[in-house]
Amino acid sequence: MQRPLRHIWCALALAALTALAAPLAAAPGTALGGDYLGTLGPLHLRLHLAVAADGTLSGTLDIPEQGARGLTCSDFRLEHDALSFAVPSVHGTWQGTLGDAGRTLNGTWHQGAEVALNFSRDTFVAASTPAPVDGVWLGALEAPPQGTLRIQVRLKSDRDGREYCVLDSPDQQSWQIDCGQVSWTKPDLAFEVPAVGGAWRGTLSADGAALSGSWTQGRRQLPLKLLRQVRALEPPPDPKMTTAPALPPAQAAALPALVRKDFAAALRDGPLGPATSAGVAIGVVRNGVRRVFALGTARPDSIFEIGSLTKTFTGLVLAQLLEQGKVHLKEPVRELLPPGTVPKPDGEEITLLDLITHRSGLPRLPGNFNPADPNDPYADYHAAELYGFLQQRGVAKPADAGFLYSNLGVGLLGQALANRAGMSYAQLVAEEVTAPLHLADTTVVLAGEQRARLIQGYGADARPAHAWQLDALAGAGALHSTAADMLGYLEANLHPPRAAAGVSGAARTLGPAIEVSHELRADAGSERIAFAWLFDTQRGEYWHNGATGGYTCYAFFNPPGDYAGVVLLNDSQTAGPNGALADLLGRYLSRRLAGEPAVIFGAAENATARP
Repeated sequence: MQRPLRHIWCALALAALTALAAPLAAAPGTALGGDYLGTLGPLHLRLHLAVAADGTLSGTLDIPEQGARGLTCSDFRLEHDALSFAVPSVHGTWQGTLGDAGRTLNGTWHQGAEVALNFSRDTFVAASTPAPVDGVWLGALEAPPQGTLRIQVRLKSDRDGREYCVLDSPDQQSWQIDCGQVSWTKPDLAFEVPAVGGAWRGTLSADGAALSGSWTQGRRQLPLKLLRQVRALEPPPDPKMTTAPALPPAQAAALPALVRKDFAAALRDGPLGPATSAGVAIGVVRNGVRRVFALGTARPDSIFEIGSLTKTFTGLVLAQLLEQGKVHLKEPVRELLPPGTVPKPDGEEITLLDLITHRSGLPRLPGNFNPADPNDPYADYHAAELYGFLQQRGVAKPADAGFLYSNLGVGLLGQALANRAGMSYAQLVAEEVTAPLHLADTTVVLAGEQRARLIQGYGADARPAHAWQLDALAGAGALHSTAADMLGYLEANLHPPRAAAGVSGAARTLGPAIEVSHELRADAGSERIAFAWLFDTQRGEYWHNGATGGYTCYAFFNPPGDYAGVVLLNDSQTAGPNGALADLLGRYLSRRLAGEPAVIFGAAENATARP
């Protein structure tokens, strides 16, 4: 599951690094270049476009509410007034037209679904005489249970006397979140921060050195005094990346040493270094030879939350019940809910296949998802809330439903399958998958000594993260696991006929069920999707990642190459514009096993700098 930044609504699914296409040249005289501002739901996007002397277009995208900066844009296409580009790290594309001599970009954003996204050039002109509140302000917000959070506010006025501001939360690595409704009438200042549902109101001191007031967010009102600063706190620089040259396809036995060599800088003084609490467990297998090893604070048998990797287990549960004749793919999910939960719609309705392929039209999260504790956001979302949402929304499938990644959809599937089986999701996944595969450490609920092996997770602000508990949406992200267990699971996916065989229903059908779960069912952006597994058509590789409040992970298996790997990390940090650090490490393993160039931290011998 994607980790929601504290107090931040997340919509874009930051995914793994993908190869960047070469930028194309803009037509001579194209009126492009500069900073453009746009909004996507509650997210404020900043698009930085540059036109080189030869007309070549390049750019980056910032999503301040998600702490994402410098996401590389690529594959620019400009023909007359038609413009398009891709943002590979989030599997998204934008397509539209130039307007008003290049001052506006009007079009749509494609990331599973199409959403209108228009940009306007930032034409801010600073006031000749700054307002008394202009400048940089810093304060500390006491916000239990997170503790103290630094809040930075940057204020500026334009030549027409309008006041603008952005808010930074350095401890959460969230930067330049746009303010709204800024009101300044000396000595009173007020502004809202729509993206986080917050507002500040207060007064400027007589000496102009302090802004004293309070921060309101939901039903909480907290004092927040801001002091004038000489200079602003700035985001830490993104880790230096390089592309290490290709080597012969690596054997599993060689990868522990190769990882330590290629990531020496990260292990010495980078995001995996002794100064951090980061711990990573890695498992790789090739031609039946396995290696499991750990770096940093992790041990080989450390247990991690695996977030959305759970979705692939839910997909296999679906395949199991399908093979056992207990469900069928075109069966409406309505028929697996308690009688009377939701009426039959007039037209097409959501099926089990729609849910596992993210083509149900359901949103990423339900509209009544209002966690009491943002640090454990799914804990209080129970079946009653899930069914209540469905009663309001219904189970009709939109005629134009395309790929739209939905925690709600797969969570609903897990609950529905549990209903059909007459047991909890935790019991169902154990009976159908983890017990037949002897995955003793892959479980929803940790017992006994397993709790002691659960490595502490850390959020993007480097603070210890609360463990997540999921109830009605367990099928979307409730499982824990180890690198060894995940490697066993991936080996079963590499060789379904070798999966657990026996006389019991679950063991007898497991091999065929795994094969069914691999069948490609629909498009998923630039890739294809099976039963939750995403499929890279160019590499012949299945993959999925996951994240919770304090953990990230990445898993892949490549049947043609007979290799697989998994990365489990106790940190939800990112690797700059490349998305999650676990994704970077997972892609690295895949490339080394394939004998291809691989992105690493720091310098590498004969390496080529990342574009």
